Amino acid sequence: MKPRPTIIDVAHHAGVSKSTVSRVVSDGSQGVSPETQQKVQAAIQTLGYEYNALAGGMRSNRTNLIMLAIPDIKNPFWPEVARGIQDVMDQEGYGVIFANSDWSGKREVDFLRLARRNGLDGILVNPIQVSNAELVNSGIPCVVLGLSPDYPDFDIVGSDSHGATLSALEYLFQLGHRRIALLHGRPQGRPRQARLEACKEFFQMHQLAIPPEWIIEVPYAHAGGELGMRKLAQLQPRPTAILASNDVIAIGALHAAVTLGLKIPNDLSLMGIDDIDAASLTIPQLSTICKPKYRIGEQAARLLLERIRGTSSSPRRIAIPSQLVKRSSTMELSG
Repeated sequence: MKPRPTIIDVAHHAGVSKSTVSRVVSDGSQGVSPETQQKVQAAIQTLGYEYNALAGGMRSNRTNLIMLAIPDIKNPFWPEVARGIQDVMDQEGYGVIFANSDWSGKREVDFLRLARRNGLDGILVNPIQVSNAELVNSGIPCVVLGLSPDYPDFDIVGSDSHGATLSALEYLFQLGHRRIALLHGRPQGRPRQARLEACKEFFQMHQLAIPPEWIIEVPYAHAGGELGMRKLAQLQPRPTAILASNDVIAIGALHAAVTLGLKIPNDLSLMGIDDIDAASLTIPQLSTICKPKYRIGEQAARLLLERIRGTSSSPRRIAIPSQLVKRSSTMELSG
């Protein structure tokens, strides 16, 4: 196998010093004449040289790499967030390393150490167990995804899950539903109760009873939705509407309803939260709350770039509004 060309090979081919080549490929060609730049670029193309960003990072204290650490790469919510991040970072010459913790606090901490050990320039994280203090002690610029109150020292970007839940419940209420159940995604790691708290607040505000058996805690997965629907279908009286913590759970519930002989929305209205792509492809199409996933990623990436460049000061909390999406899995309650 032919050895990869080195920066020394490029320097010899172009008839310049190694430091000149280094300035051309890593430092914006500062202090290098246009004629010399052309010689170096021609040598790079001829030899097929590729700049080693990690080696360059040891000299410049920059790797032009950031990490995106998320709990579940299988959740369809995250690809659109990641796309927003990558589009911004691509424009600025940064690469994105994806780290899937799989809801493991240990893996999350290991990823943090990996980022520090390899000199990554920044981290975007949707935290499971890693603490505010651990992120501070890492010394790496960081932006938190999700509106957790547990990270006061960091910029935070997300959508308002509490408000989204209230909007969904209010929509079902306006359709005439009073017996509304919640398929609540089971918190893993750091508890996240925004949807549950919003549900309790809503029922109290409208002076409605909420029997404990109408709140079913399920995994954040398709199977969780199926399990929850089977439990709710056995209740007497049965709820007339169900709100799921996210669309994946809602779609699982929809599939279970079909096997149970329940017609959505005639027998039971069903809503999700997130507006993943699959929500518009189900039969019936799923009513949901659209969370601005791409914008969350885009905004978080811009904040991280400011942190990396040292152009921001006090931590910022940005909540991007969600939007109600009315589709055919919900209907007005007759009678």
